[in-house]
Amino acid sequence: MSRYRGPRLRIVRRLGDLPGLTRKAPRRAYPPGQHGQARKKRSEYAVRLEEKQKLRFNYGLSERQLLGYVRKARRKVGSTGEALLQLLEMRLDNTIFRLGMAPTIPAARQLVNHGHITVNGRVVDIASYQCRAGEAIGVRDNERSRKMVETNLLYPGLANLPSHLEFDKAKMQGKVNSLIEREWIALQINELLVVEYYSRQA
Repeated sequence: MSRYRGPRLRIVRRLGDLPGLTRKAPRRAYPPGQHGQARKKRSEYAVRLEEKQKLRFNYGLSERQLLGYVRKARRKVGSTGEALLQLLEMRLDNTIFRLGMAPTIPAARQLVNHGHITVNGRVVDIASYQCRAGEAIGVRDNERSRKMVETNLLYPGLANLPSHLEFDKAKMQGKVNSLIEREWIALQINELLVVEYYSRQA
């Protein structure tokens, strides 16, 4: 299944706040559709599916990509759920978003895909690139790229910069210091339910 390109607030109404997907807030607090206001008891499967969908839509992944990340997380030592969140948070598009250089993750992905972002001085146009500790993330040295990022920096997606990143506004350059810690992940999610959802597939 390809990346979601439909109405974003519809997803937010169904799944709750997704800081990476959109900055807009829905006017209605109940899920969309004819039966949105009729509260039904949800099955255990429905709860797990909802948590999985939160990850998918917030980080803008396809089902196949997310399954791949779950399999990678399984191979790591320690908590699979935490490893999964770290893998997703250390993607280049998400790192750009967390540095405040883009208002949402889809906007950050577009910046990366169009060649406006550099890693250690070299242009990287792959949004899923895994950032590592010690890498410097900057803006391509041309007026158009710098102007776009300058405009985005006036209205960052999230107010607080996570502890694993540092950012120099004057140079428009960020640095990754370490892996992100669990408490700095902005998305409200129970990652263990996602791991349970994929337990038979991964």
